[in-house]
Amino acid sequence: MKYRAVIFDLDGVICYTDKYHYQAWKAIACELGIHFDQKINNRLRGVSRMESFDIILEGYHGTLSQEEKKAYTEKKNQIYQALLKNMTKDELAPDVKKTLDSLRDKGLKLAIGSSSRNAQFILDQIGLGHYFDAVSDGNNILHSKPDPEVFLKAAQYLGEEPEKCLVVEDAKAGIQAAQAGGMDSAALLDAVLFPQATYKLMHFTDLLQVVE
Repeated sequence: MKYRAVIFDLDGVICYTDKYHYQAWKAIACELGIHFDQKINNRLRGVSRMESFDIILEGYHGTLSQEEKKAYTEKKNQIYQALLKNMTKDELAPDVKKTLDSLRDKGLKLAIGSSSRNAQFILDQIGLGHYFDAVSDGNNILHSKPDPEVFLKAAQYLGEEPEKCLVVEDAKAGIQAAQAGGMDSAALLDAVLFPQATYKLMHFTDLLQVVE
């Protein structure tokens, strides 16, 4: 097979937590009197928590210290984590789980490459807590996407060379990170608009044709 491993972004690929991020950031934006809508929220996809807050603060007319920024991002995460407790195994689509199982049956190693610091908690909530061979997330990286660090560490944890790994992403930053790391990429949703993607998937199940 062309690939020995598949590395998945989490949010927007394996499951969808956009609505929880949106609600949490909306609460912080309202507290600061900042306009925040879905268009701005879409700019935060695949971006670290602090970088996301900097984007939101583009609409802020005051000045915040680094300590204040840290406090607000921590508050956002507390709100977000409370909302994540509403997630259940029902939020894992049957076709996603079936595809993952089929990839594993083909002998491929599977990993998560996510900028989220809540990746393990989310995986636990949807019933995939110990499913993946490796999890690389916001807790073990210094640079978020489009830097390739999160994917390169996932490949390292799997014991595979980057060129033998396929990245599955739904955001431009993730596609750019895969390319920067020397990995092919399979794009879903909005990411199919970016020409850097090696493959463009209409459905998650299309991944089975890509790896053959």
